[in-house]
Amino acid sequence: MLRRDILLFLSPDNDSKVQIMKIAIYGLGYVGLTSAGCLTSEGHHVIGVDVSEDKVREINAGRSPIYEPGLQELLISAVKDGRLVCTTNGAQSTSACDMAIVCVGTPSGSDGSHNMSYIAEVSRQIASTVNRNRKVPLTVVYRSTIRPGTINELILPIFSAILGEDIGVIELVYNPEFLREATAIKDYFNPPKIVIGTIDGKINDRMEELNKNLKSQVFYTKFLESEFTKFVDNSFHALKVSFANEIGRVAIKLGINVAKVHEMFIADTKLNISPYYFRPGGAFGGSCLPKDVRALQYISSDVGANTPVIDSLIRSNEAHKNFLYDLVTKNLASGSSILMLGLAFKKNSDDLRESPQVDLARKLLQAGFVLLVYDPSLTPSKLVGQNLGYAYSHLPSLPRLLINETDLSQKSFDLVVDTNGTSQDHAINGKKSINIHAFI
Repeated sequence: MLRRDILLFLSPDNDSKVQIMKIAIYGLGYVGLTSAGCLTSEGHHVIGVDVSEDKVREINAGRSPIYEPGLQELLISAVKDGRLVCTTNGAQSTSACDMAIVCVGTPSGSDGSHNMSYIAEVSRQIASTVNRNRKVPLTVVYRSTIRPGTINELILPIFSAILGEDIGVIELVYNPEFLREATAIKDYFNPPKIVIGTIDGKINDRMEELNKNLKSQVFYTKFLESEFTKFVDNSFHALKVSFANEIGRVAIKLGINVAKVHEMFIADTKLNISPYYFRPGGAFGGSCLPKDVRALQYISSDVGANTPVIDSLIRSNEAHKNFLYDLVTKNLASGSSILMLGLAFKKNSDDLRESPQVDLARKLLQAGFVLLVYDPSLTPSKLVGQNLGYAYSHLPSLPRLLINETDLSQKSFDLVVDTNGTSQDHAINGKKSINIHAFI
């Protein structure tokens, strides 16, 4: 009998019946065993495969070898009802299965890269034992975190080498997991998102059925993007923790109430906690961000807080400016004509202070390119104060660089560089265009 709090973990809107499948799960660690427990709770039949005889013995007795709230109850029910059987022999586990889910470990190697030996071995094992006379392909789903390119460059070649012209008896899927230990069952049924990578980025029928009762946004994509997303997520989580801890160190050194600062920070869902600043594109600039970051770096140094993440922000931004210059000038001959759309640090502003576009314009001119700029918000005669000083100290030729809307439609350019989204509003004659405002 499952406890009520465990039942609440299960999909609350489970009104539609799923098509029962027979599923082999390779690797019975936190991800594999949690997946087995949750899948059996929906009625699926699972064969669990692991190299550890002790682990297999424990699970077959209805005992969880790991502690995860609610998992013990799910395993007891699954074993009792015959929906979960575990074995150390994975050789024949896929013969009658609809799906094989690979959850084996990819531990760090000595150089920091993932050790892919377990992935390779399980792939070889599945490829060697799959029934070549299958009428419907075996869906082989990888959930382990793997380097982008692993399916195309390691896994698919293993299956191709063994199966040859019978490669059609399997279909490969990459489906990264987003389970947090201690809340893994709840996360399984209520994931933050579902990412499914297929060879062509199209819908997979078996995955649709598997996720039928999970209420979350689903992203179908190709293998590379699906393999990369977990790295992005986890690195950002690490960045958030490190950043928060560095802010905490500075605050404590200054006698500031850290809890109150945190409360105010997370209350801002318009800018602080939002997609706005997470879109890959241009470097940051303007009168606030660079100045305030440098000031925080100084404060941190002054009070001895030691904040390497914060200290790296300006260096990272400068590196991005250099990257954008290389991106713009790649395969472009010196003397080519370039139109830059937007010079201020953001659209609908005339603030040139520490604008990355000013730095880009200066570098392009120094490299011998013929540069013109269209920025409808910018009038040199109206620049005043520090904005005026910054503009002319970095771009003395600013007035002759600017063109109006009439010239914009009449001239032709070798390259159009959109820095702020202006190209969406105008028809421009350019042999080539590049958007550095957003790479997406």
